[in-house]
Amino acid sequence: MDFTLSEQQRELQARARWFAETVVKPVASLYDQEERHPHELIVQARQEGLTEITIPAEYGGRGLGVLELVLVAEQLAWACAGFTAAACSSCLAGEPIVIAGSEEQKRRWLPRLAAGEYASFALTEPEAGSDVTALTTRAERRGDVYVLNGHKRWIGNAPIASFFVVFAKTDPDAGRNGISVFVVERESPGIVTRPLRKLGQRAISNGEIEFHDVVVPASNRIGREGEGFAIAMRTLRRTRPMAAAFGAGIIQRCLDESLAYAQQRRTMGQPIIKHQAIGHKLAEMRIRLDAARQLTYLAAWLADRGEDNTLAAAVAKAFAADSAMWAATEAVQVFGGNGYSPDYPVEKLFRDAKLLQIYEGTSEIQRTIIVRELVRLSGNRRTVG
Repeated sequence: MDFTLSEQQRELQARARWFAETVVKPVASLYDQEERHPHELIVQARQEGLTEITIPAEYGGRGLGVLELVLVAEQLAWACAGFTAAACSSCLAGEPIVIAGSEEQKRRWLPRLAAGEYASFALTEPEAGSDVTALTTRAERRGDVYVLNGHKRWIGNAPIASFFVVFAKTDPDAGRNGISVFVVERESPGIVTRPLRKLGQRAISNGEIEFHDVVVPASNRIGREGEGFAIAMRTLRRTRPMAAAFGAGIIQRCLDESLAYAQQRRTMGQPIIKHQAIGHKLAEMRIRLDAARQLTYLAAWLADRGEDNTLAAAVAKAFAADSAMWAATEAVQVFGGNGYSPDYPVEKLFRDAKLLQIYEGTSEIQRTIIVRELVRLSGNRRTVG
């Protein structure tokens, strides 16, 4: 086994670390407090080659792999998970087009993402989050067009996106085999969007999208009818390592902030790091950081090799998200009363970490996937990998 990053990967990681420390961290709390989309920062990140990582080079992207995306996302999330979600959203929205789009569709939409337009991955609905088959958004075929009606919720970049990658039922009676996916232009008549406020990761704008008799050309359908569920799952297998990397970045930041604070904060005549109750929290943070990072890198590596990473991605995402929430909770405890104040960084880390246990599949859904994969693999003596 070789855990050594290539020279190109190390250079990309270092550039992302520099950008996180010098550009994002100093202003992260401002964007959080104002709940403001960090467009200016994303433009700078694009100039540094830190966005559109997995969009193929022939369409204007970096043409790199999931592991490179993970390396960048981890460093940026160390500074601000909300900014990172906003900066990496194009990779999520573009992935279904990369996976299943025709050559004409790729040339039509991917260069727009690479040029800086925003798009949304519109899957979740008010009554359909973990249960994707419960979608009620309907796409009805009428000759050469489809007519969309429905309601999406908690969609990243919805208030600012130029187009939406929308999952809708084309056959309501076919379950998961009745879902299809479409690219819907924002200027299409009948679309209404509204921003939503949330506890953490406030730098990415989330919102609702309503479709009222929206006419979509049949040429905007990605893949064949009924392939939407499979395309969504293939997309999430490639993007869940990115979400797990957010967790690793947050754990690293919790450790960094807690270690610095514990060495300068004194009680009972000594720095609080000398108290075993505090020191052991920091040790556990490091343990979980190393585990989260390696699990995440493995899931990304498998994706880049074209291997089935379903189990590895679920394990990485569940462990990293839960560990980030644990580390943020313990960081607040290390800071004591100061940890509960927005004047200190761990309060924001706590709020940002919670969302990782919810989006891209909840921690509970990840465990359901893990159990399903264990059953599937139970015919083998080994179920690792």
